[in-house]
This record gives sequence, structure tokens and C-alpha cells, in this order.
Amino acid sequence: MSNSKKKISGASLRHAFEEIIWPRRGLIGLGLVLIVINRLAGLVLPAISRYLVDGAGGIAAGGVNAGLAGLPTAIASLPALLGLLALSIVLQAGTSYSLTMLLSVEAQHLIANLRSQVQAHVLQLPVNVFDNTKSGELVSRIMDDVEGVRNLVGTGLVQLVGGSITAIVAFVFLVRINPLMTGLALVPLAAFGFVSTRAFQTLRPAFRERGKIRAEVTGRLTEALGGIRIIKGFHAVEKESEIFHAGVMRIFDNVKTTLTTSSLVTSLGTFFLGMASVMILGYGSLLISRGQLTPGELVSFILFLGFMIAPVLQMANIGTQMTEAFAGLDRTSELLSWPQEDDDPERTRQMPEIVGEILFEDVHFAYEEDKPVLKGISFEASPGMVVALVGSSGSGKSTMAGLAASFLTPKAGRVSVDGVDLRHVKLASYREQLGLVFQDDFLFDGTIRENLRFARPGATDEEIQSAAEKAYVTEFSNRFPDGLETIIGERGVKLSGGQRQRVTIARALLANPRILLLDEATSSLDTESEALIQKSLQDLLHGRTTIVIAHRLSTIQRADLILVIEGGAIVERGRHDDLMALEGRYHQLYTVQARI
Repeated sequence: MSNSKKKISGASLRHAFEEIIWPRRGLIGLGLVLIVINRLAGLVLPAISRYLVDGAGGIAAGGVNAGLAGLPTAIASLPALLGLLALSIVLQAGTSYSLTMLLSVEAQHLIANLRSQVQAHVLQLPVNVFDNTKSGELVSRIMDDVEGVRNLVGTGLVQLVGGSITAIVAFVFLVRINPLMTGLALVPLAAFGFVSTRAFQTLRPAFRERGKIRAEVTGRLTEALGGIRIIKGFHAVEKESEIFHAGVMRIFDNVKTTLTTSSLVTSLGTFFLGMASVMILGYGSLLISRGQLTPGELVSFILFLGFMIAPVLQMANIGTQMTEAFAGLDRTSELLSWPQEDDDPERTRQMPEIVGEILFEDVHFAYEEDKPVLKGISFEASPGMVVALVGSSGSGKSTMAGLAASFLTPKAGRVSVDGVDLRHVKLASYREQLGLVFQDDFLFDGTIRENLRFARPGATDEEIQSAAEKAYVTEFSNRFPDGLETIIGERGVKLSGGQRQRVTIARALLANPRILLLDEATSSLDTESEALIQKSLQDLLHGRTTIVIAHRLSTIQRADLILVIEGGAIVERGRHDDLMALEGRYHQLYTVQARI
């Protein structure tokens, strides 16, 4: 586990520099120039304070100029000093505004681009990743994990560098005023640096764990909102609330840990600053009484000390933010390292235009080791042929469809289309010629027309209208005031099951695929809707190689080949009449359904 973490951390550091910081080197360089100007302008006050204080003390003995004898003649006057101070304030205000406009805006632009990059990567992951990972968890990782990188490009990084510059310059002035007092001040600062380093070692794993917990809680929340009817229907609102409450309390415990650690660092910084001030005031007063230090020099020293310590305290807070950013980058880098579907070096072939021959050769498949789902499946579907898969639930029918769609890869054996092994095909070139109607009849929130056009974004209104008519979508959409422009809600919740199924079939018709997979295509339909679908399927199946899965055996009587699947194996195959004559498993399934 530790090796994995080191690898991830290295990846995030390399990614941060190569992909985030270096491409923006010009902008960050300009930010560094502005921060240097800003911090140097801020040092004008402590630099001239000794002359102002000592000069004020010398007024009675000859005026301000008598106390400013150490300054060049050009600025050896009170108006000149105040003008210089005013100019430094203007520079500080102007550079602070410019930094915010340049870097903070660019940081948000970076976050937007990173989210797009991660989302594009996630969509290219294998289907089994989505089967094993909550969608809400992936949403959280896309939206939340990259949020902290604003500190790598935003004011966080620049302030870290600017604070270092300020501390170094202030340190030089401190040594010039009194090296011994400077040494005294560094003792508590060294202790603070040691405590901060140890604290950040605790914070990074905690921030990384927070991202994980947030993803889990978001995943559960997304599931709950998507299944609200089930939750309400089974009176499980209270139970679901308890689960969510437990999740947010885990987040709270994590936040409490990071807040406590961060607060401890800040409080200890205040304590060490106070101790340094006490020692400096005591020792400085002693030196003044001995005539070894002027009051102005002591005031200047204290101000410079504040300018050296303040960035250190600020860097502690920025360090916390940077730690959070790298923790998020750890998780983002890990997600981006997940292999995509086409990352397989064997997937090099572009699928040519499909004729439609499908061949399963001794195909074996298992989702888990030692738990086979398919055991030596072999069959051939000629172009334009309709192959029907029947059998009890869990027999392996949907797995066979997943293999034909290239969502799954056989553990042994071969699935080929037109003689091309799907294991070697670039998936996009294959799936663009594939049509799918799955049993969950997934629809997006939007209009009916938008859901149909999803299959072919460039389809004309006439083509959409034709597909809708052939699938009998217009049979119900014409009754809506807005017709095909009717908003159907998330997952098509405003439509009935049969209506949703017809929309998905119309979508497949519009895609005009060469190979068609119908998984439980009529499972949600009432008798009337099923009759309409049977008519639309005649257009849909014509000239296409089709694999049909259905529990309703009446829908596949006209199939060219029926495969009876039981226990992951083909136990019977043939046409409807032939299988009925065998009086085997198919006859049994058909007879049972006929009695219902």
C-alpha cells in the first residue's frame, strides 16, 4: 500500500509541474514579478520607520533632518518619506488586485479544464468500472478532487513564493540591525517550522481520506435520489436518512481532524511569534539602556520581525491549502491512471463497414474467479439473421449481449464480427455501427426529440419524425401539447414504461445500425404497446443482424435461430416449431407462459 501511495504522489507532483505549472509559466512568472513588487513595497514601512522615529526624537535637537542624516539628501525630508510610503501603499493595492484578476481567474479556468479532462477520461473507462463504482462517487471525484488545484496556479503558489521572498529580505535587514537579536528570534521560528512539518505529514493523508469519504457519501446520496420511489414505497426514508447522517458525520470527523491540526499550527505560530516578541522587546530595551541600540532601530527591528514571521504564518495556512491540493491531485492522478477501453495494445484495428456476421466460438466468461457465467458458448448468426436468446433469469443471456456489444471481453474463446475478433477492434469504430435497446430503457432529461437525436446528432427533423412514427412514438406524443418537444424528466420519468421503450426503439431506428441488440425490448410493455412494438420491430429488424433477448416468448416466434440458455450453456437451438416438437426446455418455458 505504501508503495502505491508513493507512486501516486510522484505522479501528482509530476502532473502538477508538467501539466499545470509549466504550461502557465508566463502567467505565473508575471504573478511572481507582481508579488515581488507587492512584498518589497510592503517593506518600505519598516525600512523608513527607524528614521521617522529617530527623526521625531531629534526634532527638539535640530528638527527632522537632524535625525535623518543617514538618508540620501533627495529623500531626507518628512514629505519625501511620507510620499514614498504612500507610493508603496498604492503599489501594494494595485499589485494585489492584478494578482487576483490574473491568477484567481486562471485557476478557475484550470479547474474547469481539469474537470472536462477527467470526465472525458471516465467516459472512456471499461463498462465494468461503472458496474463496480457508484455513479455519485465518480461525480464527486470529477467535481471535487480538482477543486484544490486553484492553489497551484492561483494566489496560493505565488503567495508562497512571495512570502519566502519577504521573509528572506526581512531577515537580511534584521541581521544588519542586530545579528544577536535575529538569532534569538529564529529559535522559536525553528520550533514552529518543526511542528508545521509534522502537521503537514498528518494533513495530507487526512485530506486524501476526506475525498474518498465524500465520494462514498455522494454516491449513496445520488443512489437515494434516483431511487426515491423505492425508498418512499418501502417506508425507508428514516433508514436512508440514518445512513446519510452516518456518512456526513464521517466527513465531520475528518474535517474536525484537519481543522484541529490546522488550528494547532496557527495557534502555535501565534505563540512562537509572541515569545519572539517578548524576547526581542526585553533584549532590545536592555540594548537601548546601554546605548547600543536606538529606539528607531528597535521599532524597525520589530516591524521587520513581523514581516518575516507573518509570511511564515501565512505559509502555514497556504501549506495546508497546498497539502489539500496535492491530496486531490493524488486521487485525480489515480483516476486518470485507470486504463481506458482502447488502451489495450491489442486494439489496433479499425472496424470496416459491417456486413453483419456474428460468431461466438467456445466463449467462456466469469465476472468473478471460479464463478463461470458462460461455459463454451458457440453459435453463428448470418447477415440479416435474427437470433433469439431465451432462458431463465441468470442463465447468461445479458452477458452474451454484453459480449456482442464489446462491453465485456471473453475469458476464453472468441467473439468476432465479419471475421474480425472484437478483442482487436478499436471500439468506437465498431460501436458506431451498433444499435442497442436495453432493458433499463435509459433516457436523458430533455425533450423526446433530443433523446431521439442522441443516436444521430446530425439527423434531420424529417428523419426523426419518420423514426418516431415507425416506433409508434407519435401515437402518444401527438396527444401531448408540445408533441416531440415534451420534456420527459430524468430517466424519462414522465413517460410510462411502454412509452419509454418505444422511444428507445425509435432511437435505435434512427441510428440505422448494422447490428442490433434488443435486451428485454418488450419487457415493460402492456399488451397494446407490445402489439405496436411488434409492428415497429419489423422495420427495425429488416436487413440487420439482430440478437434478441426476451422473457415473452411470443415476441421471438419468428426468429431465424432460437438459443435456449441454461446455466451458461446452450441446451437447445433451432426455430420455434422445431423446438416445440422436441418438447424440451423451450417447450416447457413456452407452455408455462401460455398458461399465464
